[in-house]
Amino acid sequence: MERGQVSPDVLRTLNKEPSNVFKKTFAIAIIAALSIWSISAITFEGINDAGLKAVLNVVKFFFWPDSNPEKPVLLKYFLSFERYAVPYLMYETIMIAFVGTLIGAIISIPFAFLSSKNITGKFGSFVGSLIITLIRTVPIFIWGLIFIRVKGGAMAGVLAISVASIGMISKLYVEVIEDIDTGILEALDSIGATTLQKIRFGILPQLTASFLSTAIYRFEINVKNATILGMVGAGGIGFTLIDALGSFNFGVVAVCLWGIIPVVLLIEFFSTRIRARLTGSAES
Repeated sequence: MERGQVSPDVLRTLNKEPSNVFKKTFAIAIIAALSIWSISAITFEGINDAGLKAVLNVVKFFFWPDSNPEKPVLLKYFLSFERYAVPYLMYETIMIAFVGTLIGAIISIPFAFLSSKNITGKFGSFVGSLIITLIRTVPIFIWGLIFIRVKGGAMAGVLAISVASIGMISKLYVEVIEDIDTGILEALDSIGATTLQKIRFGILPQLTASFLSTAIYRFEINVKNATILGMVGAGGIGFTLIDALGSFNFGVVAVCLWGIIPVVLLIEFFSTRIRARLTGSAES
């Protein structure tokens, strides 16, 4: 056979492959119809001049927050550790995200075991999955508004993040639990290991690294969520940011962004590397 020429066996195999032309055409038609329908709902009435001016001011003050000499903000809001200043508010935001993630990760463990088919069977897993799905359908913003009625401030942010985290963390925990290597448990069973020993030496070593990786990933997301929740009064830097935007205090907006952006980038940087190490150790 000449170089570059396809063998008859390969051609026969390729010809036997189902074309699925109808399915592909149907899928493309649905996507096109949904796209046209979605675009029809978008109306563009030109750029809002006041909004454009506000954006340009944010950009201008971002590069130098003290652009307005009558309202200097760097010394008061960025180089200070008062409760209203950016360093303290970012510290509060991170702590809200951390505590909320920790509580949510712990509560997610029983939900995950309840929702795993290899643990509770089809019926039990259906009930657990239904509960997780119901939790996931409520946006974190709504949870924040609900818990503000119970207890405003940082506590509302912690509770909102805790509950909202259960949906995502439990779902990822379930995938890990259902992928457990049952051969290890059978081996421990064959040497007469007790239930506690099987959990300690057979289940936990398979789950710990993945569970920690999932919780760290959720913490990374929750730092941003904590910023958003602050806008509705659930503690953190979000309230100061939205208040500064509403009062056109662009210098304060700028220093808030100076606090948020580096912290989020640093957390993502270290989160990625820690999770890579955990996942690598779990795979090896």
